[in-house]
Amino acid sequence: MSTLDKIIAAVTPPESEEARAKARADAEAIARPGDWLSHILDHHRQIEALFAAVKSATTADARVDAQQRLALILTGHSIAEEAAIYPALAADKQVGHAELAYQEQSAAKMEMGLLERLDPMSQDYLDKLEHIRGAVAHHVYSEEGTWFPELAKDVSPDDQARITQRYKEEFQRYCGSPA
Repeated sequence: MSTLDKIIAAVTPPESEEARAKARADAEAIARPGDWLSHILDHHRQIEALFAAVKSATTADARVDAQQRLALILTGHSIAEEAAIYPALAADKQVGHAELAYQEQSAAKMEMGLLERLDPMSQDYLDKLEHIRGAVAHHVYSEEGTWFPELAKDVSPDDQARITQRYKEEFQRYCGSPA
């Protein structure tokens, strides 16, 4: 973690686990089976589990394998959000949220690329992995806590269906499996 990252982390501590759990529960209460929000929440849970799998891997090969699975889902998920969800946020007068979300996901992709250059069994690797996990967790909290619930409440049923279809198509295009 860079000195700047450490300063930012000290000044802006992460959300509590209780706040994250409440945001998730509130988002789950709004999601409908098969809609874009339910797919996103499923992907968020998968991403969290994959971060844990990378961290807990006990060999370099196992860690790299878990990292590759994480990168696939994380990238497919981000591409689907960038193509389907963030434009909908912008159309819903959440332009600032959409722009910030793009920036955060771009940074996560870059950091994942840098992670690949580190010895998977080193402390530097684990530190960078934790930095990325923390940034992604904050991003997820913003999405689940306010941005996506507002969008889900504001858009028409026709727009909900369009957003769902586009999200699923983009995720499948990248990952090769249904959202």
